[in-house]
This record gives sequence, structure tokens and C-alpha cells, in this order.
Amino acid sequence: MFNVGPGEIMIVGVLALVLFGPKKLPELGKALGQGLGNFKKSLTDAQSELKTALDVEEKQAAQEDSAKPQA
Repeated sequence: MFNVGPGEIMIVGVLALVLFGPKKLPELGKALGQGLGNFKKSLTDAQSELKTALDVEEKQAAQEDSAKPQA
């Protein structure tokens, strides 16, 4: 996806250290990790709700098809 090598990762790390400093960097990392975790959880919850709704809709459609009189 993003062809990023070890050199680019080191450059980003050094820039982050220079911009935010050694005291603020762990706090930023923790906040970023928590934010990504919350996003992932929300995405999983949304997928689960969508799957449940689709399953319910399929069951209702199947019941309606079986309840219709056949000509």
C-alpha cells in the first residue's frame, strides 16, 4: 500500500522527536493508539450491525416467499 522503508520511518521518527520533544512524544503515541483502537472498534461494530440487519432482512424475505400462495 505505502511502500515505506526503514529510512523513511527513521526520518519521520526524528522529525516527530524534533517537533514534539521527548516528553510529549509518548503522550502523542498513546493518544494515537487509543484513537486508532476506537476507530477499529467502531468499524467492527458497524460491520456487525450491518451484517445483523442484512440477515434479518434475508430471513423476512424468505418467510414472505414461503408464505405466498403459489399459482
